[in-house]
Amino acid sequence: MRLEGKVALITGGSQGIGKAVAAAFTREGAEVIVTARGREGLEAAAAEIEAGRGRVVLLQADVGDRQQVQGLAGKIKERFGELHVLVNNASLLGPRVPVLEYPEEDWETVIAVNLHGPFFVIKACLPLMVAAGGGSIINVSSGVGRVGKAHWGAYAVSKFGVEGLTQLLAAELRPLQIRVNAVNPGGTRTAMRAAAYPEEDPLTLPTPEQITPVFVFLASDDSHHLTGQSLEARDFLGR
Repeated sequence: MRLEGKVALITGGSQGIGKAVAAAFTREGAEVIVTARGREGLEAAAAEIEAGRGRVVLLQADVGDRQQVQGLAGKIKERFGELHVLVNNASLLGPRVPVLEYPEEDWETVIAVNLHGPFFVIKACLPLMVAAGGGSIINVSSGVGRVGKAHWGAYAVSKFGVEGLTQLLAAELRPLQIRVNAVNPGGTRTAMRAAAYPEEDPLTLPTPEQITPVFVFLASDDSHHLTGQSLEARDFLGR
């Protein structure tokens, strides 16, 4: 029960890594809020988590919409009054095409969710973390957000931005006892990975549930000393 007494928000929590992290946090004793754009997906995720004896609070929101994010933060304040852990997981893959062929509308949408989204959510939720006396922000990044690769377009650019945002905020928020770190999940058995690599055998990849230990570590007081780092989820497998 390493997260007992903590309130955690997970964006993109209706499927894949977000859903797995939400379930792991509930098992560790946290009060967990999950948000996503689709109500049906949220309800299905909640039913699955509750079947495993967990419990989550569902708050529907599009993280790329600043007004919806402000409403989300308002609901969290009204219900809990504070927030200890924030996992910025919501992401869109976008087209896997050369930049010269990349549709501008898709570029704007991917950047809005993957980069503007974490900024909006952090800014709106920061007063709740200050009220809690500190906490942990975990930004989900990617290997293509560290080394650029062809045909990854707005997704790669947004993840480079997430890495930079993590470092900037770690320096700014250290005096407030709020640590900020990034996690590269690596290849994981998710729908997004299957869309990016349709020829890949998913059984060769770890499941979302198997990569949750790094998130539990960063959410817990065990990582009180760590900020401004970019960790590999694969390094925590089996912990």
